[in-house]
Amino acid sequence: MELTVYNLKGEKTAKTVQLSDSIFNIEPNDHAIYLDTKQYLANQRQGTHSSKEKSMLSGSTRKLKKQKGTGSARAGSIKSPIMRGGARVFGPQPRDYSFKLNKKLKQLARLSALTHKAKDNSIMVLEDLNFDKPKTRHFVELLENLKLSDKKILLVLGEPNKDVYLSSRNLRHARVIRACDLNTYEILRAHNLIFLESSVAEIEKTFEN
Repeated sequence: MELTVYNLKGEKTAKTVQLSDSIFNIEPNDHAIYLDTKQYLANQRQGTHSSKEKSMLSGSTRKLKKQKGTGSARAGSIKSPIMRGGARVFGPQPRDYSFKLNKKLKQLARLSALTHKAKDNSIMVLEDLNFDKPKTRHFVELLENLKLSDKKILLVLGEPNKDVYLSSRNLRHARVIRACDLNTYEILRAHNLIFLESSVAEIEKTFEN
């Protein structure tokens, strides 16, 4: 798959980039995508939710009223779940939501996600950029030039670039990530992927090993 390289003004250049068919043109596996996305979201959960059950509450153990003859249901503890301030029945307890997936399945999921984006023509290749200093305005101007200011975008860097990352941090619809950190969720979450020229080789190096 051959893509034209754009400059920072949003104009096409004479340069082109060839995307590997072994990464961007495979037979996608949607179930692998589902599992990898599920694992990613599960791993984001802290699992610190907690509620008190009856044995965990402190309170009087005195019987509230006599067993019979009151005309209402018997009640033996102020810590009962039906009492105000009482315990919770089968409430959430701290737990770990993470689970394991095979490396090959995760690899298949990411390649499948990239293939879907390639088939949807949602991938753009941009000349390497480097801001002099972190400025959100510069990043906004770049998206306006590319006519992507109203889209969720994922900019893929070949190597860490602190100025570019900080320039995008205040924008809710823009994400910057390194090629080696690409994951299925971030790929699918974005409407458009923007690869820098240097990141294409890094992606091939990451996914073809």
